[in-house]
Amino acid sequence: MPRYKLTIEYDGASYSGWQRQPGRSSIQASLEAAVKKFCGEEPVIRGAGRTDAGVHALGQVAHLDLSVSHPPDKVRDALNFHLKREQIAILAAARVDDDFDARFSAVRRHYLYRIQSRRARSILSQGRVWWAPRSLDAGAMHDAAQRLTGHHDFTTFRATDCQAKSPVKTLDLIKVETVGGEVHIRVSALSFLHNQIRSFAGSLKLVGEGRWTADDLQAALEARNRRACGPVAPPWGLYLQRVDYKQSDEKT
Repeated sequence: MPRYKLTIEYDGASYSGWQRQPGRSSIQASLEAAVKKFCGEEPVIRGAGRTDAGVHALGQVAHLDLSVSHPPDKVRDALNFHLKREQIAILAAARVDDDFDARFSAVRRHYLYRIQSRRARSILSQGRVWWAPRSLDAGAMHDAAQRLTGHHDFTTFRATDCQAKSPVKTLDLIKVETVGGEVHIRVSALSFLHNQIRSFAGSLKLVGEGRWTADDLQAALEARNRRACGPVAPPWGLYLQRVDYKQSDEKT
């Protein structure tokens, strides 16, 4: 069966998240409905990451198997036609090897968290950024964030209902910078715990406001206790930006 890799952009505001849920609108279910309208097939579409309700994607990756081979551009365009009433777009489709798996073949995931730091509340970016009416010190946030890089037990920054077998993860990169009046937190790793990035963002915001120091952030990490975490940032500032794979599995 031909396997296709999809690169997907979506606005997560109107969805209960990536994963299909009974009685709720999800990215996965909407994509599967579009596939059925396109070719009558009902494959399970598997994504690289299960984004939560309200979380957006600039470059989510998924794969699906079809029984009939179609040109990748036709798959992309046909799905976009059937998704025209959704807040979802297929940026690219490609044929891949049968052993390609959007989730398990991934070697790194990149996320972006956006905070709009200004006195006036956000209007045009509402639902796209976390508004912070107090000025944030992005430099202090960046310096403190480096305490989180490396191999750690991230229990403090893990949701209580997280289903990961272990709280130990390796954080490859975390960078905080000011971009056009916003504070951007960029994070990269092989995988993340449930609510890990939003927990980072909420705690780093305390640093940016001067309420926490880098030592406070490190103490929270070392506490390995969820109660030591700062407030969890809302989902609407979070974006799955890109997913990397070891080598190109795309067929020419």
